[in-house]
Amino acid sequence: MNATPIDADEPWMRALHADTGYLLYRLGLRSGQLFNTSLQEWGLRLRHYAVLRFLATSEGVLQRELSTRLGYDPSAIVGLVDDLEKLGFAERRPAPDDRRSRIVALTENGRAFLRGTDAAGRRVTDDLLAPLDEAERAMLHALLLRIAEDGPN
Repeated sequence: MNATPIDADEPWMRALHADTGYLLYRLGLRSGQLFNTSLQEWGLRLRHYAVLRFLATSEGVLQRELSTRLGYDPSAIVGLVDDLEKLGFAERRPAPDDRRSRIVALTENGRAFLRGTDAAGRRVTDDLLAPLDEAERAMLHALLLRIAEDGPN
């Protein structure tokens, strides 16, 4: 049986790994799996870690802004922040100008957790990017940053 697709000569018919979008998707999956494995001993996932990392760059942020900035569904943010509050890594405070809104802030325990897991996070990234040399890693990071900054968030 011939395995060559009927439309193999058409420009739109290309191998799956020729599609950059698909490769980025696969890389994201692999990265998520590696991070989730490294975080599982604390009962956390990459999404929790992303919230903590974002909170570390601010004095506190409205819960709805977390949703927008991280690209997570608002209901997912509620659950993630609930989990982080239970661990003592984050806290909700009333917003000074709107008592119905909540500001989410990193606690000192959250900062300590990030300090303690930083090396593990760097190892995950190093494992993921092992095939690349330092210059290639820097270029990849710069390109991804440029694409990410051009996005909707």
